[in-house]
Amino acid sequence: MTQQHPITPPAELVQQWLTEFYGSPTAPGESTPPVAARAAQWGADTELEACCELLDSLGGDGEMIRRYRRPKPPSLKRVALLQLDTLNADLGLEGKGIDLSQIRRALEALPDD
Repeated sequence: MTQQHPITPPAELVQQWLTEFYGSPTAPGESTPPVAARAAQWGADTELEACCELLDSLGGDGEMIRRYRRPKPPSLKRVALLQLDTLNADLGLEGKGIDLSQIRRALEALPDD
């Protein structure tokens, strides 16, 4: 599963930049959109780090901002537990409730990644 970075510029904007830079919405090679996305990510991450350092120096909690602005995707374990809850609820609505406690215990025993 690939997660797109939230700072990825839209394709139309990349084409606009290419037109401004090269005079055409296409550029030599096919790597331009990924390079534009990486550049946007780098810029956003650099700005975030600078803001967090400033907040830390002022006695704030820069780490809290970092966690909020760069959340990690849920672990496979967390996704599986949520799906198990959904399955259990759906079965209950159909009157087909079954004991899923063994599956839940097995999932909960896995490391949190």
